[in-house]
Amino acid sequence: MTAKSIKRNIKSMDVSKVKELGLIVFIILLSVVVQLRNSSFLTIENLNDMITNTAILSILAVGMMLVIITRGIDLSVGATLALSGMISALTVSKYPGLNPVIVILLGTLIGLICGSIIGILVAYAKIFPIIATLGMMNVFRGLTFMVSGGKWVSAHQMSKGFKNIATSSVLGINTLIFVAILIYIVFYYFTNHTRTGRQIYAVGSNPDSARISGINTDKILWLVYSIMGGLAGLSGVLWVSKFASAQGNTAAGYELNVIAACVLGGVSIAGGSGKISGIILGSLLLGILNNALPLLMVSPFWQQAIQGFIILFAVIVNAIVKNNIKKKNLARRKI
Repeated sequence: MTAKSIKRNIKSMDVSKVKELGLIVFIILLSVVVQLRNSSFLTIENLNDMITNTAILSILAVGMMLVIITRGIDLSVGATLALSGMISALTVSKYPGLNPVIVILLGTLIGLICGSIIGILVAYAKIFPIIATLGMMNVFRGLTFMVSGGKWVSAHQMSKGFKNIATSSVLGINTLIFVAILIYIVFYYFTNHTRTGRQIYAVGSNPDSARISGINTDKILWLVYSIMGGLAGLSGVLWVSKFASAQGNTAAGYELNVIAACVLGGVSIAGGSGKISGIILGSLLLGILNNALPLLMVSPFWQQAIQGFIILFAVIVNAIVKNNIKKKNLARRKI
C-alpha cells in the first residue's frame, strides 16, 4: 500500500468519524425532544420494543451496505423476504413439529438462492443492478403469491415454537436482537479483517484497478448479492415469526427503508465507502422515528413525509460536512 493510499484512507476515516459523531448528536437531540413531549419514550420497556422492532431492518442493512459499497443496489429485498417468509410459514403450517432452527435454515437458503440468481445476472450477465433486481423483485413477489395461492398464513396455522422465535430470548436478550448483534459482529470482522472484505471495498472504490490487481470482481459481485439474499431470507423467517402472519405483500417497499438506513449511516452511493458502526446508527435513527412519531400523536398521513424530510436533512448535513472537510484538506495541500 502506497503512502498516498494510506493518507487517503486516513482522510476517509476522519470524514466517516465526523459523520457518525454528527449522527450521534442528532439522535441524542431528537431523543431529548421526543422525551420532553412524551415521558414514556425513554422508558426501558419502550426502548426494548424500539430496538426489537429495528432488529430486522438492521440485519438487512448489513447486506445492503455490502451491495452499495460495490456500486450496486438491491430492490428485491422486500420480495425475497416475503418469499422466504411465506415458504417458511407454509412449511410450518404443514409440519408443525418442525424444529425452528430448521425453518430458519430453510428461509435463509431460499434467500441465498434468490440472491445468487441476482448475483449471476449482475456479475456474469452484466445486467445493471437496478434492472436485474427490479425484474427479480417482480418475479419473487409473483412466486410468493403463486406458492400461497394468494392466501395468508395466519397465527393459528403456525406452531407455537415457530412464533416463539421472535419472542424468546438468548442469554437474556431477545432473539431478534441477539441475531442482529451476532450478524454485526461477524460482518464487522469480515469487512475489516478478511481479504475478501477488503476486496469488496476495492471493487467499489475502483473496479478497473481491482480487476487489474488480480481481484475476481465478478466473484465479489456475486458474493455480495448472495449475502444480501441470505440475510433477506433469514429476515423473512424472523419477520413472519414476529408478526405471526405471512402475506403476499409482506414488506412491500421495505427495501427503501433499508437503503435509507445505509445512506443515513454514511454508506456512499458512489461505492467504496461504508462502515458497520454507521449503519447501526442509521438503523437506530429510523427506528427512533418509527417509534417516536406515533408517540407524539403525529397523523399517519404526515409520518412518512416527516421521516423523508428528516432523512433528507441528515443527508444534506452529511454532504455539507464532507464538502467542508474536503475543502480544508485542499487548502492544507496548497499551503
